[in-house]
Amino acid sequence: MHKSAIVHARIEPQTKKKAEAVLKKLGLSPAEAIRLFYRQIDLRGGLPFPILIPNETTKKTIRKSRKGEEVETFDSLERLFQSWGK
Repeated sequence: MHKSAIVHARIEPQTKKKAEAVLKKLGLSPAEAIRLFYRQIDLRGGLPFPILIPNETTKKTIRKSRKGEEVETFDSLERLFQSWGK
C-alpha cells in the first residue's frame, strides 16, 4: 500500500524521549509504532486498550499513592496474596 498520508502531533519532549527509548528496545521506529497503533484502531473499530475515567475513590487512591500515603509493600507475591485473605 502506498504511504502518502501524513500525521503531525505535538507532545511533551520528555514523553517523546521515554517512549522512543521503549520503542527502540522493541525494534520499532516511531513511524512503525504509529502505523501499528492506527492499524489496530482500524481492526478493532476503536482504541486497542480500554480508556476509563476513574471514579472519585480511584482518583483519591491515586493521589494518595503518588504521595506515598497508605501504601503497602510486600517482599514477595505470596505475602501480597496472603494479605488479601485478611
